[in-house]
Amino acid sequence: MSTVTFPGLGLTFQLNRVAFSLGDFAIYWYGIIIALGFVLGGGFCCLQAKKFGLRPDDILDLLLFAAPGGILGARLYYIVFNPSLYRNADGSWNLKACLNVHNGGLAIYGGIIFGVLIAWLVARHKKIPFPALADACVFGLLIGQIAGRWGNFVNVEAYGRETDLPWRMGIEGAADGVKQYMEVHPTFLYESLWNLVGFCLLLLILYKGLRKFDGMLFLLYVAWYGFGRGLIEGLRTDSLYFFSTGIRTSQMVGFVSCAVAVVLILWKFRKNPDPMDLYVNQINKTGEETA
Repeated sequence: MSTVTFPGLGLTFQLNRVAFSLGDFAIYWYGIIIALGFVLGGGFCCLQAKKFGLRPDDILDLLLFAAPGGILGARLYYIVFNPSLYRNADGSWNLKACLNVHNGGLAIYGGIIFGVLIAWLVARHKKIPFPALADACVFGLLIGQIAGRWGNFVNVEAYGRETDLPWRMGIEGAADGVKQYMEVHPTFLYESLWNLVGFCLLLLILYKGLRKFDGMLFLLYVAWYGFGRGLIEGLRTDSLYFFSTGIRTSQMVGFVSCAVAVVLILWKFRKNPDPMDLYVNQINKTGEETA
C-alpha cells in the first residue's frame, strides 16, 4: 500500500499495486492498465482502418506480433541502458532478473522502436503501404501511452524532482538513499496529458482532411511526443542515461527524433506541395504571362 497526496488540491489516494491474487500469483494494476490501453488502442485503430485504405484484419495481424514484440523491445531497451541491475557479481548476466518484469523495468521508447520495426515487416509481408499503416497505428500508440502512465501512478514511479507548485504530488520517495516524504512533479500526469492533447490534435487533422500524405500523422506523432518527452524527461529522477555519459537517453532520443520528424515533414511538403497550391500558382503565373 502507498499513500499519494496532492496537498495543493486537497486530494489523497490509498494505492495498492496488487489488484487481486490467484493463489500465490498476484495480478498487478499496472498490467491491467497496460492491457486495457492495448485493447482500447487496438480497437480504435481497427475502427479507423478504412480511412487509411486498410482493413481491420491488417491491424489485428499487426497487433498479434506487436504486443509481445513491444514488451520485448521495452525490456531490452531498459536493460541496455541500466545493465548494472541485471548482472551478477562476476559481471555475467542474471537471466532470471532480466526476465522478471513484475518489479517494472520497461522503457516506452524500446517498445515503440520494436513496434515500428514489426509494423514494417508486417506491411512488407501483407504488401500494404507501411506509411499508411504507421498513420493508422499512432492513435493506438497514444491511447496506450495515455493509459499506461496511470500504471506508473499506481506504482508510484516515473515522478519528477521536488517542487512547490500547486499540483505537486506528495509521496514516500527515496532521496540520497533514504526513504522520506517528498513533494514532487507528477511527471506521469504531464506525459499522459501531453499525449491526450496530441491524440486530439492528430484526430482533428485526420477528420478535417488535413492529412496530405501517408506517414504524415506518424511523423507528427514522433515530433509531438519526442518534444514533450524531452521536456518532461528533464524533470524526472529515474532517467536512464546514455551509457557512461550524463545524457538522459530518452531526452536525447526525444529531441533528436522530433528534429528528424520535422525535417522529413518539411522535405515532404517541399517535394510534394499541396495540389491546390500548385493550381493557384499556375493561375497566377498564367495571369502574369497574359498581362
